[in-house]
Amino acid sequence: MTPAVPLLLLGLADAAFSGFRAYAGRDARIRKHRSITRAALRGLAVGCALLLAPVLTAGVVLLAAPDQARTYGTLTAGGVGYLLPLAVYATAVLLSLAAYFVLPFRAGTLAMVVGLGPLTLLRPPAVVAACLGAVLNGGGWSSLLVGAIAGAAVLCVEPVVHRRWYHQVL
Repeated sequence: MTPAVPLLLLGLADAAFSGFRAYAGRDARIRKHRSITRAALRGLAVGCALLLAPVLTAGVVLLAAPDQARTYGTLTAGGVGYLLPLAVYATAVLLSLAAYFVLPFRAGTLAMVVGLGPLTLLRPPAVVAACLGAVLNGGGWSSLLVGAIAGAAVLCVEPVVHRRWYHQVL
């Protein structure tokens, strides 16, 4: 099984959350569901564009390889290694979100602050762990290249959305 589909889905979900984070705190209105949805869709659109870079990189690496079957196996092994740390990270994020929605207001808010605050700061180390997992799982330098480009793309979504739509010069 190829890990490309779960990795792409994780990247797109992260992009939507990045769009939300770029918008968060900018609007004091109580009813802002449309603005939140718009921000998430902006993040998703930017994420789709930026995630083309690792897809194209993997395609070029695969097409340029003398032994495409071996390179495909190496990229697949690296993708599985890349996916494992991100799956742990995504599980922690989902547990924090579930606590926010299931628990009473005060406990849910505490779960959000204690969970998602630090987890947002741990995104770059999670990407580094994923790159390390890709190499350690037998992905080699080709998987590290694709993983580093994918990690950079995902980490750039929030700054791009912020600068494009929410940047205000004071």
